[in-house]
Amino acid sequence: MAVELCLLLLVFCGSTISEVQPIYKPPPGTLDFGFVPAKTYDTGAYHEPGPIGVLFKIVRAYLYLVQPNSFPQDLVRKLAQQKFGNAQGDYQKAIYYEIGFIVSAALGFVFILLLPLVGLCFCMCRCCDNCGGEMHQRQKKNADCQRSCFATFLFVASLIISVGVLCAYAANQHLTNQVRGAKKLVNSNFKDLKIFLNDTPAQIDYLVSQYNTTKDKALSDLNNVGPLLGSRVQEQLGKEVRPALDAALTMAGAIRETREALENVSVSVEVLQEGTERLHANLTDVKMHLSNTLNDSACSATQAASTCNIIRNSLNQLNINANFSGLPGVSSQLAKVNDVLKIDLSSLVQKGYAAFNDTPDLVVNQTRNILSDIKNVLESIGSNITIFAKTLPVQKILADLTMYLTQSEAYVQDYFPVVEQYDFYRWLGCLILCCMVVLILIFYCLGLLCGTCGYDKHASPTTRGCISNTGGNFLMAGVGFSFLFSWVLMTVVVLTFVTGGNVEKLVCEPFEDKTLFKVLDTPYLLNQHWKNYLSGILFKNPNINLTFENVYSDCKENKGIYTSLHLEHLFNINEFLNISMYTEDVALKIEHIQINLSKIILLDEIGKENLLNFSSSGIEGINFAAYLAEINKSVTKVDLLSFANDLEARADQLPKGALENALKGHANNIRMIHNQQVIPLEQAMSTLNQSIRLLKRTSSELMVKVKNVISAVNAAQLLINNNASLVIVQETKKYMDTIVGYFEQYIEWVKESIAMEVAACKPIANVIDTAVDIFLCSYITDSVNTFWFGLGGSSIFLIPAIIFAVKLSKYYRRMDTEDVYDDTENGNNGYHKEHLYGIHNPVFTSSVEQW
Repeated sequence: MAVELCLLLLVFCGSTISEVQPIYKPPPGTLDFGFVPAKTYDTGAYHEPGPIGVLFKIVRAYLYLVQPNSFPQDLVRKLAQQKFGNAQGDYQKAIYYEIGFIVSAALGFVFILLLPLVGLCFCMCRCCDNCGGEMHQRQKKNADCQRSCFATFLFVASLIISVGVLCAYAANQHLTNQVRGAKKLVNSNFKDLKIFLNDTPAQIDYLVSQYNTTKDKALSDLNNVGPLLGSRVQEQLGKEVRPALDAALTMAGAIRETREALENVSVSVEVLQEGTERLHANLTDVKMHLSNTLNDSACSATQAASTCNIIRNSLNQLNINANFSGLPGVSSQLAKVNDVLKIDLSSLVQKGYAAFNDTPDLVVNQTRNILSDIKNVLESIGSNITIFAKTLPVQKILADLTMYLTQSEAYVQDYFPVVEQYDFYRWLGCLILCCMVVLILIFYCLGLLCGTCGYDKHASPTTRGCISNTGGNFLMAGVGFSFLFSWVLMTVVVLTFVTGGNVEKLVCEPFEDKTLFKVLDTPYLLNQHWKNYLSGILFKNPNINLTFENVYSDCKENKGIYTSLHLEHLFNINEFLNISMYTEDVALKIEHIQINLSKIILLDEIGKENLLNFSSSGIEGINFAAYLAEINKSVTKVDLLSFANDLEARADQLPKGALENALKGHANNIRMIHNQQVIPLEQAMSTLNQSIRLLKRTSSELMVKVKNVISAVNAAQLLINNNASLVIVQETKKYMDTIVGYFEQYIEWVKESIAMEVAACKPIANVIDTAVDIFLCSYITDSVNTFWFGLGGSSIFLIPAIIFAVKLSKYYRRMDTEDVYDDTENGNNGYHKEHLYGIHNPVFTSSVEQW
C-alpha cells in the first residue's frame, strides 16, 4: 500500500515534467522555488547502552575468540536455496565455522552430565566415611597454612562468582528496562511513519504550486517583450545602425564647424588686412620721426655718432612682414555651406535615432496577439495540472494507508502488555537463576565468615566451637547446592550461548557491515525464478537491478522513495502528463513572431542630398598653402618690443640731453604700437591658423567621407528593411529559449526534489534499524549474551569453589576423633584416646596389651 501511494503521488509530480531540450540554452534568471516543506523525524535509530556497554564489548571480544571466522555467505545462500548438503564439504564448512560454538557447547554438556554424577558419587563416598566424610582430621605442621590458602582461594572464587552473577543480573535488568522503554521507541517509529504519509501530499502540493513561480516569471518576460526581445533586436541591429547614424551626426557637426571656420577665416582676413595697413602706416611714421631725430646735430658729436649710425641702420627693420592683402576670399564657400545648413541635418539624424529606438514599442505592438495566445497556453497548463490533481485518488489511498498503520499501531499497543508480561516471566526466571548462585555464595560467605571468626587455633579438632562448626556446615551446604544447581545453570548457559552467539555472528555483525544485505541480494536466492527479488515484488520485473542494500542505504541517507526504490522502472515521471507539448506550442508560437521594422527610416533623401551638397561646397578648392604661408610669418620683420628695448638701451649710452629723451620717447611709442596693433593681429592670425587647418582637415577627401557616410546609412537601412528578419529570428529563438529555460529550471528542481526530498524514506530505514539493530541486537542479543557470559563464568568457578569449600570445611567443623601425641614418644606417631568417645581403636588396644 505504501508503495502504491508513493507511485501515485510521484505520477502526480510527473505532470509537471517536460522533455523540451532546446539546442541553445542561455543562462536564464535563477528562479527561487524555496524549500520543500519537510518535518523532522523524531526517531533516532541509535542506541547507547551506557556503562553496561563495556560488558557488551567484552562479550563480543570473547565471541570473536570463540568464532573468529568471517560470515559464511555461501553456506547461508545454499541453506536459503535448500541446496545445503548437495555438495561435498558443506557440512565440513559448517562444522569448521561453528567449531568454536561446538567445542564450547560440548564442554558445557560435559559439565551438565558430569557434575551431577560427580556430586552423586561424592555424596555416596562421604556417606561411607570416605572422600573426607570421616569426622577425623589428621594434624599436620602446615595445617594453618593450608587453611589460609583454602580460605583465600575460596574467597577469590566466590568473588569471581559474585562478579559473574552481578553481570548476569545487570544484563537481565538491562533487557527488562529496555523492553519497558521500547514502547516509546515504537511510538516514535509509528509517528514518523504517519508524518511520512501525511507530509508527502503537502510536499507534492508544494511542487505543483511552484509552477506558478515559473508561470509568473514567464508572464513577466512576456509582458516585457519590448525591453527583452525588442531590446535584443535593437542591440543586434544597433551594431551597424548606430555607427552609421553616429557618422551622419558627426558629419552634421562637421558642417556647422565648417561654417564657423569659414566665418572665422573671412573675418580674420579682413581684420588682418586692415590691421596690417594701419600698422604699416604707423611704422612708416615712426621711421620718419626717428630719422629726423637722428639727423639732429647732437648725433654729430663724437660720443653719439656711432650710436646714431647703428640706430639709423636698423630703421629698415621697422616694417610689416606678412601681407594678407593678396589672400583669396572664402565668401563663395561660406555661401554654399550656409545653403547646406538651411536644412537641419542633425534633426534628421535624431529622427532616425528616435525611429530606431522605438524598436521595443514596435515589437510590443506587433506581438500583442501572439503573446495573448502564449499566456492562454500557460494558463491552460496550470488548469490541466489542477484537473489532473483532482482525478488522482490520493486521499483515499492515504486514508487506507493511515487506517492500516493505525490498526498496526493498535495491534502493537494491545500486545505490548503481553510482551511485558512474558518479559516479566523471563526476568523472574533469570532472577531465580541468579538467586541460585547467590544462595550458594551466601553459604560460602557465611561459612568463611563463621569459620574465620569462630576458629580457635588452640582448640583441638574435637573441641572446636559452635561458630566454627557452623561455618564448616555452611560450606558443605554450599557444596551441596552447587551440585544441585550447577547443571541447571549450565544448561541455561549453553542454550543461550549457542542461540545468542549465533544471532550475534549470523545476524547482528553482518547487518552492521551490510553483508546480510549482500546475501539477500543474491540472484535467485529468495525466489528461484527471480534474479532480483525486490524488483520482482515491486515491479514484476526481476531483471531490474534493485537491491536491498541500495534501498536501505538510500533510505538511511533520507533520499526520496522515488530514488530509493528506482520507481522510474515502474513509471517514468517524464512520460506521465508531461508539459512538453505545451512548451512546444509556446516555442512554435514564439517562432511565428513576425516583426516588421521597415517603417524605421534612418535618414531620408533630403538628408542624403544635404550631405552631397556639403561635399560640393568647394572648401577643398581653398588655397590653404597661401594662407599657411602668410600665417607662418611674423607680423613685423623685427620684434617691436625687442627693438624698443634695444633703442632705449642705446639712448642710455648717449649723453644726457634732448637726444636721449627723444629716442626714449620713440621707444615708448614703438611699445605702444606693439601692444595696440601687433598683439591683436597675432590673435587674429592664431584664429585664422586654427580655422584654416580645420578647413584643410575637413576638406581632405571630403567627397569620399560623405559617400562613406551615405553608404553606411544605406547599408544599415538595407539591413533593417531586408535582413532584419534573420536577426529577429535569432533573437526570437534566444527569447524563446529564455522562456522555456524557466520551465527547464522548474523541471530540474522538481526532479531533484522528488529524488532527494519528497517522501524521504528515512522512517523505513529507522524501522529496520529499530527492529534489527536496536531491538534484536542491542536490546535482546547483547543482554542475553552478557547474561550467559556472567552466569557461565559463575557456573565454571563453582568447581574450584566446591573443591576449596570441601577442603576448608575440614578445618572448621568439629571432628569426632583427633590425633593425640604421647609426650614420651616422638611426635611423629600419635594414638587415639579410646575412652574419650568409647570407640574401639585396635591400634590403641594392641599397644595397651603389649604394655
